[in-house]
Amino acid sequence: MADNPRSRRQILLGIGAASTVALAGCGGNGDGTETETENGGGMDDDGMDEETETEDEGMDDETETEDGMDETPSESANVRVAHMSPNAPNVDVYVDSDDPVLSDVPFGTVSDYLEVPAGERQIEITAAGDPDTSVFSGGVPVEGDSDYTIAASGEIGDDADQPFEPLVLEDDNSDVGGDEARLRAVHVSPDAPAVDITAAGGDVVLFDGVEYGQSGYTTVEANDYTVEIRGDTDSNDGEVVADFDVSLNGGTVYTAFAAGYLSPDDEPADTGFDLIVAQDSSN
Repeated sequence: MADNPRSRRQILLGIGAASTVALAGCGGNGDGTETETENGGGMDDDGMDEETETEDEGMDDETETEDGMDETPSESANVRVAHMSPNAPNVDVYVDSDDPVLSDVPFGTVSDYLEVPAGERQIEITAAGDPDTSVFSGGVPVEGDSDYTIAASGEIGDDADQPFEPLVLEDDNSDVGGDEARLRAVHVSPDAPAVDITAAGGDVVLFDGVEYGQSGYTTVEANDYTVEIRGDTDSNDGEVVADFDVSLNGGTVYTAFAAGYLSPDDEPADTGFDLIVAQDSSN
C-alpha cells in the first residue's frame, strides 16, 4: 500500500489563451455570361450586391463569435492556506487584495478552500495585524479546475535551518472508494530527519523515507489507525518518535502534516511535534 513520496512542487507555469477568427465571403451570378467573364467572377451589379451581403453576414458572425468569447466565464481554482511554520506568529493572508482573506491564523490551522480565478495569483503573508511585516510576497500560478494547498512552512529568522517559504501542493480530491480513504503525508517539521510512517506496530508501511518538504499519497482501508512516525531505515523499523490515533472515513481524502519541532527545547519556539490531519474532501 505504500507510495513513494514526491518532491515538493513549486509550480512555475504560465497560463495564456489566444484565438483568431478568419472569415471571407465572395459572390457571383454564375450564369456564364460575357458580363461575368469580363468582370472576373460575376462582378456585375447583382454579384456585387451578393458579395456585400455575404461580407456583412460574415462580419455579423464574427461579432457574435467575439461577443460569445467575452461572455465565456473565466476558469477558477480552489486554494487553501495551511500555517505550518512553527516559529512564525499568527498571520494574515492576502490574495490579490489589500484586504486579508484570512486573518489572525495560528500555527496548525488549515483554512477552507477559497475560489480564485485561474492564473498567477499574488499571495502575501504578513504578521497578524501588521501588514508592514511581510514574511512572503510573490506570485503563485494556479490552473483552472484544480485544488491547491499553500503551506506556510519553514522558519522565520536569519538563522533558520529551513527558511520560510510557501510549499505549493496540488491536491488530489478525486473520488475514492466508499470503503477506502486517500491519505497524504506532508513533512514540514524543520528539525526532523527523513521519516517512515507506519501503522499496526510497523506491519503496515504507509510512507517510506519522507524528507522535509516532501509529500505523497496512499490509499488505505477506511478504519481507525495508530500512526507511528519513525526514523527512516531500510527496514521501516526505526525508533518511534511519535504516534497518533487517526480515524479515516470511507470515501474521504485527508492530508496529514508532520509539523512542529521534534526537539522544541533546542529551537526558537516551544512548538512541539504534531500530526495535523485535515479533511480535504468527501464523496
